[in-house]
Amino acid sequence: MTTITLIGAGSVVFTRNLCSDILLTPALHDCQITLMDIDPVRLETARQLVQTIIDKRGLAARVTATTNRRESVRGARYVITTFQQGGLSAYQSDIEIPQRYGVEQCVGDTLGPGGVFRALRTIPVLLDLCDDMAAVAHPDALLLNYVNPMAANCWAVDRAKGTPHVGLCHSVQGTSEMLAQWANTPYDDVVYHCAGINHQAFFLRFEKRNGTNLYPVIVAATQQPDIYGSEPVRIDLMRHFGYFVTESSGHASEYSPYFRKNPTMIYEDLVPKFTSPHDHWFDFGRTGGYLRHCLEREQHAAAERAEMIAGARDIPHVRSHEYGSHIIEAIETNVPTRINGNVPNRGVIANLPTGCCVEVPCLVDGHGIQPTVIANYPTHLAALNRTNINVQELIVDAALRGDREAAYHAVMLDPLTGAVCTLDQIRSMVDDLFAAQQRWLPQFAHAGGRA
Repeated sequence: MTTITLIGAGSVVFTRNLCSDILLTPALHDCQITLMDIDPVRLETARQLVQTIIDKRGLAARVTATTNRRESVRGARYVITTFQQGGLSAYQSDIEIPQRYGVEQCVGDTLGPGGVFRALRTIPVLLDLCDDMAAVAHPDALLLNYVNPMAANCWAVDRAKGTPHVGLCHSVQGTSEMLAQWANTPYDDVVYHCAGINHQAFFLRFEKRNGTNLYPVIVAATQQPDIYGSEPVRIDLMRHFGYFVTESSGHASEYSPYFRKNPTMIYEDLVPKFTSPHDHWFDFGRTGGYLRHCLEREQHAAAERAEMIAGARDIPHVRSHEYGSHIIEAIETNVPTRINGNVPNRGVIANLPTGCCVEVPCLVDGHGIQPTVIANYPTHLAALNRTNINVQELIVDAALRGDREAAYHAVMLDPLTGAVCTLDQIRSMVDDLFAAQQRWLPQFAHAGGRA
């Protein structure tokens, strides 16, 4: 019996989707699923939901739930992380404090001051989890991390613990499906090669199976107002950098200094470009758009969970494009699959720093996750990635050493923040974030700032 543990299972919609995928996998019909969360009420709801899926499908699988993290990973072969350290309270300060200094983040979970502090909160929890896995999990346990900021979190895990892991996102899948639609090509007839870093990987090739380059068709499609209005930031980046990036326009606008320099630029230039209701999760690029989405969802979450358990909402009948269940299936059955995974850069992309976290095509089979080497990665794309990797490296230094000065430097080198703030403003903003979030930052308890 394969044992699979979900850490942060109180995120019921994500738990439902991941567990539905697992339970739609024939090789996993008799698996053991263990759910863990610090909120016992949400945890019990998640357990009931997964049990409902098992019962409706008539499977031999079992589900249990616990608030004890170490016990949850006892004997686990696969550990999936979906938690949000500090919850919406911490996330709200990630957005609102930088906004007082003119840093207008739409999502703020990957880079920017919000991404930096989300990582500083999250990394200690991930490292403690790795210790739990080393102590009581299966000897060959694999960590499947869905928690943002992906690159910094995975880099810290690799550097501090060396725990076998892969970081998982759905931006490659979602973007490739979108581009196939723009190219008016059946998705099954598409072949692509995509690489870079999480949320800033690029489609180096996008072709039909017969080798026909679809980029000219995609470029032509972006001239259509409805298509441009759905992804103006990504299309502008493609026009200037030559390749299409994986993360949505709301996210992508935060990772470079070009789009969010001040509220006037955002609300008189950027936001009006969004004319198609595609990026609604991120509120069309507005500051705090994803935070508002999360707060609104929280208001309706209890009713949604009750409907799922009662069967008023349909249980999915097909597996989603999330990679998690496909990875577990490939390892358990030794039937290969291909994913785009976040892995340590050990010669995978030669012109990115050794040890950083890169997102590249990987083969998965009974031997685990096997990254493929990316030859001739374009220099200008590597340079753009490195502006983000610089921040990630300093985040990892700050988190692992409790080095407050490294946290200042991480935010100082952030492309968006540097386009908006002076050095003194950045130091003051970081001080405010430390003060607001000190209860989630134990590694800085005895750390001081600049003398």
